[in-house]
Amino acid sequence: MEENTVSMEEIKEICSVLAKIQDDKLIYDFFECLFTKSELKDFSKRWSLVKELEAGTPQREIAKKYNLSLCNITRGSKEMKKEDSAFKKILSLRDENQ
Repeated sequence: MEENTVSMEEIKEICSVLAKIQDDKLIYDFFECLFTKSELKDFSKRWSLVKELEAGTPQREIAKKYNLSLCNITRGSKEMKKEDSAFKKILSLRDENQ
């Protein structure tokens, strides 16, 4: 595999392993090991973006609140509008567990 090539098989493998884990702390610890603090911050911003879109927060307000580009927010918004949106599915799982 080339240095700059993202292996979708590797991503699928991680997803498969995470799907089997029922220990929130283990997943959190894994993320802390896998990602830098900056990457975790970006990751959390993206999750916040999805939640804000679900809540109906205007895109410009989200951009200002999280220092995100409107391009990223528009991309997220388009994903939320898809009929079979993975974002919506994950949000509904989150809502079931609250």
